[in-house]
Amino acid sequence: MKKIILTTAALLFAAIILIPMCRAQDARVMTGLEVLRENGFAELKGKRAGLITNPTGVDHELRSGVDILFRAPGVRLAALYGPEHGVRGEYSAGEIIGSADDPSTGLRVYSLYGSTRKPTKEMLEGIDVLVYDIQDIGSRSYTFISTMGLAMEAAAENNIPFIVLDRPNPLGGVRIEGPLVEPGFVSFVSQYPIPYVHGLTTGELAMLLNGEGLLANGLKCDLKVIRMKGWKREMSFSETGLPWVPSSPHIPNSLTCLLYPATGIMGELYVASIGVGYTTPFQTFATEWIDADSLANNLNELGLPGIRFRPVHYKPYYSVSRGKMVHGVQIHITDEKIAQLSLIQFYILQEIHKLWPDNDLFGMCEPSRLDMFDKVCGSDRIRKEFTRAYRVESILGLWNGPANDFRAKARKYFLY
Repeated sequence: MKKIILTTAALLFAAIILIPMCRAQDARVMTGLEVLRENGFAELKGKRAGLITNPTGVDHELRSGVDILFRAPGVRLAALYGPEHGVRGEYSAGEIIGSADDPSTGLRVYSLYGSTRKPTKEMLEGIDVLVYDIQDIGSRSYTFISTMGLAMEAAAENNIPFIVLDRPNPLGGVRIEGPLVEPGFVSFVSQYPIPYVHGLTTGELAMLLNGEGLLANGLKCDLKVIRMKGWKREMSFSETGLPWVPSSPHIPNSLTCLLYPATGIMGELYVASIGVGYTTPFQTFATEWIDADSLANNLNELGLPGIRFRPVHYKPYYSVSRGKMVHGVQIHITDEKIAQLSLIQFYILQEIHKLWPDNDLFGMCEPSRLDMFDKVCGSDRIRKEFTRAYRVESILGLWNGPANDFRAKARKYFLY
């Protein structure tokens, strides 16, 4: 009888432990890099390849795509191209990067974040195929997708095929938020007329840029996307089974990808700490004069779906208010599936104005910061309309309408 009980217990234990493990393995996502390797690097065989990448271009075992392609049989990795922060991630945000040699492989590394942001004819000399493999964070103002688009233009101009090794959108493939970039507000942080939160993988975005004629002069490159295996649009990044490599110094984990669109736009004003310079990048909004409890109470009373606010007090180590005690709120995402991320910052601005109407954050900043705020928004209409009464409801049409229209256009480029 004891043996039967023990056997039953063992089976139950195995079911509880092993079945979820099997499901986790079944749900494991293979990136475009891993699919390329599984297929024996067929698309690159016998070719001199140029690789646009950074530290996020790794496999499940955290092996760099640079090293994988450098050692791939039948493939000749001929040159590397580095976006903001560099191929090996050794540069800080906004730091100008020069060209150099990669110490590990000896390959020439051409900078695409310095005086040149689009590969020149000389940079592409002798290249048979250009490969892009970078983990994006799903927000338009992150510069890697601008680098991709400009590289696609260069590939088209030089008759070089362009291959995107696809990776997950850490915000998922369902959420689309925010206005499109309007003429006059195009910049490296708003290179193309897509919503602030675009809901596409990099491969899908490349197809949309190509298919909708959004590259300069309507250029179209010879594009191929190496699709992932196992990714679904509703997946959070934690559900992919992939390791997260910091995509830049202030995006240390995949949670930060969710918070970047929640505070990144108002962070451009440089009048309050958004946690950059402290241990909580993009997770806070704090100044020396805010009453943290009052602001947290006001924001929580709004009942924003999937969001809670906690009073915080801290001293930033660098950036805004360095070394000074600031007070404000930390954003906690309680349900990322239903939270509308990019409007959070406008609700914060709304409640600050309600509590401290004499403290005009837009009036406190340098004029150049207003220009940057508008470029990241993609238009000055958001700021002008919002500051009439400091009510989020006044910009909902400008914010949500373009995103809804874009969704229908983007659907035909969905790969998953």
